[in-house]
Amino acid sequence: MIAKQQNQKAWFMVLPVFLLVAFSAVIPLMTVVNYSVQDTFGNNQFFWAGVDWFRNLVHSERFHSAFLRQLLFSGIILAIEIPLGILIALSMPRRGWGVPVCLITMALPLLIPWNVVGTIWQIFGRVDIGLLGYSLTALGIDYNYTQDPLAAWFTVVIMDIWHWTSLVVLLCYAGLCSIPDAYYQAARIDGASRLAIFRYIQLPKMQRVLLIAFLLRFMDSFMIYTEPFVITGGGPGNSTTFLSIDLVKLAVGQFDLGPAAAMSLIYFLVILLLCYVFYTVMSNIGMESTNHGGS
Repeated sequence: MIAKQQNQKAWFMVLPVFLLVAFSAVIPLMTVVNYSVQDTFGNNQFFWAGVDWFRNLVHSERFHSAFLRQLLFSGIILAIEIPLGILIALSMPRRGWGVPVCLITMALPLLIPWNVVGTIWQIFGRVDIGLLGYSLTALGIDYNYTQDPLAAWFTVVIMDIWHWTSLVVLLCYAGLCSIPDAYYQAARIDGASRLAIFRYIQLPKMQRVLLIAFLLRFMDSFMIYTEPFVITGGGPGNSTTFLSIDLVKLAVGQFDLGPAAAMSLIYFLVILLLCYVFYTVMSNIGMESTNHGGS
């Protein structure tokens, strides 16, 4: 059998992108690595610290608390936005004038800059002039996101759901539109229920887009900074001080470059590891479902 020759010319088209990524990502990363093993007292004088900053972070209660808050926030976001996005995508029309209306409506929150989203919800949640805060107070609900940690978490979570559920909706809608009509025709002939169609046709066909939506939302929620910082500033107390906010406070507020660089590297590695675990687990689940369906 004659081996098929592959055209490698496409690599020359991709090479400039690799060089650009190397310049804009790898070089700053090496700078952070350099800072993470050194200490400075100003005047651009650095002293070797080795792995002291990493050792301190591993045993730091402050880091553990921020990390747990970050995990809790991402877990809540994924548990709400993924099912909600699927439900909204299933409810959207497939034909007619309602399609562009729904798509534009869903895309609108994604067009708003992150700092503007934080400002909108900061005003929206105020008890004196904000519609949400004033309405909840009028109903007798004790709501004040600047003083109550539970209210602060509620505001940040609802804000993120409003801002980013649209991304899940659009991805799921694209996956649903790619399903051929022949599957639905066969299901109608067999007398399949609406739940059976979703379980055995729509959900398996959306697995790849759901994996993308899951990874994108996890990475973004785990790195969230601008919106909660604008709304609560990490407060009240440290109740909404996620890893990203704590990192900025450490690097900019306290100007501890060594510990901040070490935290940023651990932060980066944790995101990579968790994304790899999620991708592996969900891919295996998808393969098992496909094999089960085929058998």
